[in-house]
Amino acid sequence: MRNRYYISLSEPATLADAGEFAFRSHGADGIAAELEAALRSDALFRRWAATQGDPDEIDTSLAAVDPEATVTGAQNDLRIDLVVTTGLPGSVFKHRLQLLAGRGWQLRDVTAA
Repeated sequence: MRNRYYISLSEPATLADAGEFAFRSHGADGIAAELEAALRSDALFRRWAATQGDPDEIDTSLAAVDPEATVTGAQNDLRIDLVVTTGLPGSVFKHRLQLLAGRGWQLRDVTAA
């Protein structure tokens, strides 16, 4: 089942503080492209997994990808709003978003896609 997630990044200027895997882009289009790439491939997961101490402790289900995932972004005043359409499990989606944005995101709604 595919879902559509509505995400807000209320302080995009602070996203770089989210850590070593944080968004590098500053605008809505760049952030949307980075998140889309993170959902379509396991590259971000592999980078994160390489930093973990015990490979046997890694939940391999977090490596799932959705090559058809789409993300659009829009600047709304100082906030960036993202609309993400993916078939990935919520736990995988949340993990990727936490790597990229830390706690700097808010889930506003979820609907069936």
